[in-house]
Amino acid sequence: MSLQAGQYKTLKVNREKSPYGYFLGDGEHEVLLHYSEIEGSIEMGQELKVFLFHDSEDRLAATMREPLLTLGETGLLTVVDIHPRFGCYLEMGLSRHLLLPYKQLPEEPEYRPMTGDEVFVTLSTDKQGRMIGKLAGEQELSRLTFRAPDLWKNQWLPAIVYNTLKMGSFVLVEGGKIGFGALGFIHESERTKPLRIGEKLEVRITFVREDGRVNCSMRQRKEKSRDEDSDRLYEFLKARPNGAMPYSDETPAEIIKERFQMSKGAFKRALGKLMKEGKVVQKGSWTHLAENEEAEVKQ
Repeated sequence: MSLQAGQYKTLKVNREKSPYGYFLGDGEHEVLLHYSEIEGSIEMGQELKVFLFHDSEDRLAATMREPLLTLGETGLLTVVDIHPRFGCYLEMGLSRHLLLPYKQLPEEPEYRPMTGDEVFVTLSTDKQGRMIGKLAGEQELSRLTFRAPDLWKNQWLPAIVYNTLKMGSFVLVEGGKIGFGALGFIHESERTKPLRIGEKLEVRITFVREDGRVNCSMRQRKEKSRDEDSDRLYEFLKARPNGAMPYSDETPAEIIKERFQMSKGAFKRALGKLMKEGKVVQKGSWTHLAENEEAEVKQ
């Protein structure tokens, strides 16, 4: 019988070694159960169901504490610390935290988890047999999720990001009483800001696909979004010198996206609303508050 970190084993109490703890064995191998890892009382010769992990000195050891995950299981763990070189440390329910290595995380710092975030991970081991976390992806999460019901369309629901890229973010939309949740995707054009792994947010379900997954948005429906975007642009103009900005229908989409975190289409709809209301006018590549232009004409 092999002893491997991340698994439960039933072992016999062989001997006590003060001031360390008890040595447990399976007839071939022994591991130390530190005094600090004991819950309740134990007796010599007793068989104990223990969880195996590596202690602070990287020795395979036993604990009577209950871990939040066992080897191969996928779950949601909280980021409790971040090391600048090694990665994120996750709460595991043990005396040692679980490492989520940096190689598992996006290269862009803005996409990485922060302390307090919760990330979906699968418990695995490295080449030395030590427990590590691996980011759970579509393959792992699809086994736990369900098909989203059609009635979800246009509803706002809580979600958590499990992977994020420049092209968009992958989320698990929480199922509430229904169950674990459903898989979803937020296209880059439907994000209002960069999203990091482990970030929680509210998303609007824009489409329920045939496979039961959903397309999501962080934006309101076009009508409401247009009103909110036009208000933002109007306030932006009022705060600008002379009530003017070097952006218009002619401005490239990438500049609009970087400056206002909205698509070119959304920008044009918002600007069109302001022009129709007589609040702004365009002159070439510039947009001006109409009231400022009228004042200049009168002068």
